[in-house]
Amino acid sequence: MAKAVITNRIKKQVINSILSDVNDSDNNYYAAIGRSEDWNDSDVAPQAYNTGREERNFRLGMQSIKNITDIRMVVPRYNWSSGAIYSQYDDAAVGYPLQPYYVINDNNQVYMCLQQAKNAAGNALTSQNQPQGNTTGVPFGTADGYVWKFLYSISALDATKFVSANYMPVKLQGATDSDSPAADVEQLAVQTAAIKGQITGFALDSGGAGYTANPTVTVVGDGFSAKGQASTDGGQVTKVEIYDSSGNYTIGNSYTEASLVFTGGGSFTKPAKGRVILTKNQSPLGLGADPRDDLRATALMFNTKPEGAEAGDFIVNQDFRQVGLLKNPRVGPDSAGGEAIPFTEATGQVLKKLKFSTVGQVFTPDNTMIGSTSQVKALIDRVDSSFVWYHQTEVTGFGNFDSGESITEVDGNGTGTLNATFAPYVAGEIDSKTGDLLYLANRDAIIRDAGQTEDIKIVIQI
Repeated sequence: MAKAVITNRIKKQVINSILSDVNDSDNNYYAAIGRSEDWNDSDVAPQAYNTGREERNFRLGMQSIKNITDIRMVVPRYNWSSGAIYSQYDDAAVGYPLQPYYVINDNNQVYMCLQQAKNAAGNALTSQNQPQGNTTGVPFGTADGYVWKFLYSISALDATKFVSANYMPVKLQGATDSDSPAADVEQLAVQTAAIKGQITGFALDSGGAGYTANPTVTVVGDGFSAKGQASTDGGQVTKVEIYDSSGNYTIGNSYTEASLVFTGGGSFTKPAKGRVILTKNQSPLGLGADPRDDLRATALMFNTKPEGAEAGDFIVNQDFRQVGLLKNPRVGPDSAGGEAIPFTEATGQVLKKLKFSTVGQVFTPDNTMIGSTSQVKALIDRVDSSFVWYHQTEVTGFGNFDSGESITEVDGNGTGTLNATFAPYVAGEIDSKTGDLLYLANRDAIIRDAGQTEDIKIVIQI
């Protein structure tokens, strides 16, 4: 059976096509929230599944939507931590290694690890010194033996939008001017200083045997100036580090292919074997030229922040348990019954509502109401004066209430009579059945209040 992989290049193409689609003025992307009713007796969110029924039920419970204008590529977030072991960058690593090869420090600065600290026996040592500073070009070492490459800083604005507990933003910085944030100017300098075809380090496949001295390390390839120093312990080569005899970091340039050759070292009985770590394929313009490549970014984050009631479009003193990403919802047919009109406002109310002529006792959100003649049931989401907002599910069943009928709560004391002079049903601002649902997440209940701002971050991994 054939075995195959999808490369990061095609993933990047897909991501760029999504970004282009989001930025197309003909498209409107929204974060949608919904489902006020409990999941189950313990109200623990279940796993979401990619099925038609799951999508249908999400649409039935939608409450509100808000447009998304902030989108950025993101990567897993790894905070530098004293006592942790970090992997060195390796072009042979699949995805993200168990021990991360990049970190973010306390100042929101991002670094790649080019060399892992090791003891004389070649065992990895923990990181004790947090990388700091914004050195534009060459890598730098810390006192604990690690070697780092500065990539970029995350600005305060980007941090509020795109930094979460599990992800952090990464971008390619375009042209800057005198009004640009310092972090953008700084990153552009790093990108400009990048050097093609560097060798960032060495991987030791076999330490050999019988070495009585440190062998000489030679990089054989089509580039220039890469050097390394080998160390031995117990007759074996235990590590190969990226510096010359003077202690300078010498990662060379212009390599598209290279091999590692050991010579000398006494009368060894078995030669050591190793390989060079190249930037050519993963970061073709050099480390720092495009940190999206350096950090293997294949995810997008959509961010929006509903504030309080959003002029009445979002419910307060109510909870929600689902979040979705909705593209191009519509408001329903036009007045002549023609094609549904695209919804383009910044926020929108999705729930249906009933108009009451009289209310005997106030209805209660989260209770179930029933019509005395129609026998139609619905779940109550919001109550305001003579209006009740609601939704229906597979449990309540579906249907329209009758004009002028009495409504009572099945599980409460609310009572009222619907307006008799016209249909009591009022549709939401958008038709919940329209638009492409691109993402769906089930969550534990989140309760909203008037002074609350939700920070909705939707991450799509390609």
